[in-house]
Amino acid sequence: MDGTNGRILVVDDEKLQREIIILTLKKEGYDLAEAAGVREALAMMEKREFDLILTDLMMQGQSGMDLLDLVQKVDAEQCVIMMTAHGSIKTAVEAIQKGAFNYLEKPIEGDQLIMAVSKALEHIGLVRENRVLRKRLEAIQSIPYIHGEHPKMKEVFRIISKIAASSSSVLIVGESGTGKELVARAIHDGSTRKDKPFMAINCAAIPDTLIESELFGHEKGSFTGANAREIGIFEAANGGTVFLDEIGEMNVSMQAKLLRAIQEKEIRRVGGKINISLDLRILAATNRELEQEIKRGAFREDLFYRLNVIRINLPPLRERGSDLKTLAEYFVKKYSEISGIEVEGISKPALRLIMNYAWPGNVRQLESVIERSVLMAESNIIQPEDLPAEIGSTPGLTGGISIDLPPDGIDFEELEKGLIIKAMERADWVIGKAAPLLGMSYKTLQYRLEKFEIERPERRSKLS
Repeated sequence: MDGTNGRILVVDDEKLQREIIILTLKKEGYDLAEAAGVREALAMMEKREFDLILTDLMMQGQSGMDLLDLVQKVDAEQCVIMMTAHGSIKTAVEAIQKGAFNYLEKPIEGDQLIMAVSKALEHIGLVRENRVLRKRLEAIQSIPYIHGEHPKMKEVFRIISKIAASSSSVLIVGESGTGKELVARAIHDGSTRKDKPFMAINCAAIPDTLIESELFGHEKGSFTGANAREIGIFEAANGGTVFLDEIGEMNVSMQAKLLRAIQEKEIRRVGGKINISLDLRILAATNRELEQEIKRGAFREDLFYRLNVIRINLPPLRERGSDLKTLAEYFVKKYSEISGIEVEGISKPALRLIMNYAWPGNVRQLESVIERSVLMAESNIIQPEDLPAEIGSTPGLTGGISIDLPPDGIDFEELEKGLIIKAMERADWVIGKAAPLLGMSYKTLQYRLEKFEIERPERRSKLS
């Protein structure tokens, strides 16, 4: 705790008692201060923070109980231990009920005092750690792209909150559009490096001939076009975090140089002669199966183990259907505000189409679709016809279906049932062939066939 084992304030109106306690605890390496009464203790607490307050219960003027009441008004989690004579144990128990951590009965043995203080400081350390973790988790869940109540997303949040404060490398795995960079930013923002730079680079977007210069920088004249010295992303982010997106696209030669930089914690600019020391956290992301790339010889196994210290698997949007509605509604609100168009929500038929779509482009695609739908909406509620063709019609059936909504509306379930029957007829009642026509998985179509009690005509006639 701030370079010491803990900051302790000893409050007692008897000087000899204070000196005995301070002498005992000083040997344990604690940062100690003393006060002869409540008023003096409060004055000291205004100037500095203490991890623990050891206070006598019965003092002239204001008591230890008064101090407990005053302290808790400022910080309900302040750790307080009461010291009491035998005759006032009942009052000390009342203090425990009011929030004191413990009480010690005088005369206090040295070992007893040391053990009680150690337990109290361990307790307050855990309380503060949990407070930090809660704040990190709240910050993470406030990011709409990675917000979610689905169990797979809750597991992502749990991992982030646990590992954000460390300096370990993290590998984030997920399909394009699942929010890998946002997870990386959440990790950085929850770390002790949050006030330092966060630098991101898409390894797939940089030509092989330039990626070393982008990462490590270069000296003037080191290659054609190098007209001045340039520092790279690693040097610019020193002290902070570097996010290497699509790390699986990096060529093997550059992987070796990256591995050395991570191991040695230093780089050398292209064309340079001086090694530059680094203090960086490396976060990497990929949509590839790097274990398979290792077998093909396309990715270094030693680099993989350096990056894969902690792994976060981001689920595709189609596997977290319970979050679709929340995300869609968030994007409606966002783009309504940005565009100045008053769109208040999504109709139930439009929401059904959104929920049934596979979303191959994941959250990024959903955001794009909702942005377009807000701009195209004819009313303050997004309707099926406001959605793009690939969302608002069933792919594979005559290239898309145009539906006129009658004044009285339609029975959406009957419409869906009719489309499923058409798809099954076209696929000769083979579920595996009909599912792609409807943009559904095999299991989803199988569920809907059971739900609507749809059966092949010949089978129905045989059963009857």
